[in-house]
Amino acid sequence: MKWFGRKAARAIGRPFLLAGWRHAFAAEPWPRSYEAQVREAYLQNPVAQRCVRLVAESIAWAPVFANEARPDAGALLSPHLLEEAATYLLLHGNAFMQVLQDAEGQPAELYALRPERVTVEADGAGWPAAYCYKVGEAKRRIAARDGLGRPGVVHVRAAHPLDDHYGLGCLAAAAGAIAVHNAAARWNKALLDNAARPSGALVYDPGDGAALSGEQYDRLRAEMEAQFSGADNAGRPLLLEGGLRWQAMSLTPADMDFIGLKAGAAREIALAFGVPPLLLGLPSDVTYANYREANRALWRQAVLPMADRILRAVSDALAAWWPGLKLQVDVDQVGALAGERERLWRQLNAAKFLTDAEKREMLGFAPRPEGAAA
Repeated sequence: MKWFGRKAARAIGRPFLLAGWRHAFAAEPWPRSYEAQVREAYLQNPVAQRCVRLVAESIAWAPVFANEARPDAGALLSPHLLEEAATYLLLHGNAFMQVLQDAEGQPAELYALRPERVTVEADGAGWPAAYCYKVGEAKRRIAARDGLGRPGVVHVRAAHPLDDHYGLGCLAAAAGAIAVHNAAARWNKALLDNAARPSGALVYDPGDGAALSGEQYDRLRAEMEAQFSGADNAGRPLLLEGGLRWQAMSLTPADMDFIGLKAGAAREIALAFGVPPLLLGLPSDVTYANYREANRALWRQAVLPMADRILRAVSDALAAWWPGLKLQVDVDQVGALAGERERLWRQLNAAKFLTDAEKREMLGFAPRPEGAAA
């Protein structure tokens, strides 16, 4: 069976960016396109933006080192590049970095490309042959590999069970919770613009069953909006004319549950991006002993796995120039994980049945040279 031929024949694109026929005539409760989701989430939602920045900035300033194959290779990974790559990987599910070479054909710089502008072009067998970068009407085609087999673009992708060439970001899963949270913020803003809450209603009851005329109704409404609406007029007393009485209103159970709904949406956003809610100042369903434990969970469950994914992809690409290259995070220098390291040292020091050589190996140190002092 020609599986690769069938894969190459189909249209290639991000599944959640392409609206199917089921959505063609239905109103969507939240944005479907990537750009609209980024505007709703990263540009307008404080919880989603903080989640992305917390992970991306932690990766950007993580201590990275290269092995002896090319000790200075880490200089290509600036904090700005790592932050951009992590941000794109979280939001879009793909991070593309173009490999720029110097006059001698050696890697001189890695340049991050905006993922929504990149299209993967597959060959007849279904494997990536080139990357098309389009900005407006301008289009540039970057070969996946040159004549010597060296890659032109480093493609880092999150796992996607339904796509062969593109990864899956966190925006699609978090879009519903972000829409709820943003709607709650707009609702609160509207309440502040209207005396902070629906405090009551003016009832016209003259006793003879008459109703307000159109002119009277318009004048009363204009006076209410001008003198009694908005945060600056909150608590201002009303001066009522004959036939008008004030009917106070209380909050309904649905209104009182509104705060819990917004907090629940914020926790779902943090869950989609892999950030413990405690680090965002949110009440959490998972109990952490303290802030330190939550920070350790962030590094172990979100920061280090994503950093390892990015560094492995870069190492594999640059190995075409520097065989055996390996880039990784120096976990020993991560302050959030210092407690784990201290506990390991204490356990190994108490293990009398292990030799010094075995202890050094378990700690990641090279064997002690012969003749060196213990």
